Amino acid sequence: MSALFDLKGKVAVVTGARKGLGFGMAEGLAEAGADIVGVGPVAMPELEKSVTSLGRRFLYVEADLTSQDRIPAIVGAAVENFGGVDILVNNAGIVRRADMLDFTEKDWDDVLSINLKTVFFLSQAAARRMERQGRGGKIVSVASMLSFQGGIRVPSYTSSKSGVAGLTKLMANELAKFNIQVNAIAPGYMATDNTEALQKDPVRSVEILARIPASRWGTPDDLKGTVIFLASRASDYVTGHTLAVDGGWLAR
Repeated sequence: MSALFDLKGKVAVVTGARKGLGFGMAEGLAEAGADIVGVGPVAMPELEKSVTSLGRRFLYVEADLTSQDRIPAIVGAAVENFGGVDILVNNAGIVRRADMLDFTEKDWDDVLSINLKTVFFLSQAAARRMERQGRGGKIVSVASMLSFQGGIRVPSYTSSKSGVAGLTKLMANELAKFNIQVNAIAPGYMATDNTEALQKDPVRSVEILARIPASRWGTPDDLKGTVIFLASRASDYVTGHTLAVDGGWLAR
C-alpha cells in the first residue's frame, strides 16, 4: 500500500514555497521522496535545509509570479537540473481586502494575475513538458473556501479562487488523455501570514472558530497528506476535483 504514495524519483515544482502552506506541502512531498523545485521571489534556505536533510535534492528558482515572464525559465530549470517535471503545485497567491465599493482596479489586476493567470500559464508549460515526457503527471492548485462561497471584502480573491476551481475542471478534461491528473486543494481557515489580521481580530477570530467543527485553525502540516495523495499514484483515477481541507467548515 505504501508504494501508492511513494514519490521517489519524482520532481515537484512548488510555487510560493518559502513559508506557510507552500512550505508545508513542499516538505511533505520531499518526505514522500520527491525532489523539490521551490519557486518564488525570495530565496528559501529553511526549505532547502529541510528537503536536503531528507536526502532529497532542492533547487531554488527566482521568480516574481505577479508576471508570467519567468514561466519558461521555471520549467527549463527543473528540466536542466533534475531531468523533468512530474508534479506541479500552484500555491503562490495574494489577497487584497477592501469593501467592494472602494476596491481598486490595481488590486483586482494584481490578484487575478498571480492567482489565476500565472496558474494557467505555468500549468500549460508544465503540462506541455509532461506530455513530451510521456509518463503522465500531476497538477495541484490551491483553491480556497471562497471557491465555494462569496466571502466579503475580497472580490478579486473570490473571483480568482472560483476561477481556479473551474480551471481545474477544464484542464482535467483536456489533459486526461495524456495521463495527467489535475486537482485542487481548498484549504479552510489556515494559520498563515495571509490570515494574520483575521487571527488577531477578537470578533472575527471567535466567529470563525465557532463555525469550524474541528475547533482550531488549520496548519501547513494539515495539507501534507492531501498533497501527497494528489501527487501520487494513489489518485490516478481522481481528476477535476477540488478537495476541501477545512476542519469541517463546509459541512457546518
